[in-house]
Amino acid sequence: MPAPPLADRVLQLAYDPGISPKGGGLPGLSVLKNVVNSINLFGIVAVVGALAVSLAVWAWGHHTGGHQAEANGKKGATVSAGAALGLGAANGIVAFFSAMGSHVH
Repeated sequence: MPAPPLADRVLQLAYDPGISPKGGGLPGLSVLKNVVNSINLFGIVAVVGALAVSLAVWAWGHHTGGHQAEANGKKGATVSAGAALGLGAANGIVAFFSAMGSHVH
């Protein structure tokens, strides 16, 4: 049996299954959202603690002449700030890329 023409194969690849995100299809969605919100809050609280420790190590290293401790404190503060940015923007980032993905045809 000969292979189908190239145009038919391309049309098979471009088939739209008609799937899109929809709320209310499965039970427990509100519970899952609550769990994810709680995990996000836990992460933000942990980042506040990590930032406080990092800033203390940075200050301690600076005042004692411990250049390695000072550098580690700076790195920790930078990573903590980045983590706070990511946690705070997580919903917006996912919404942005989800909207971008919905425009791909």
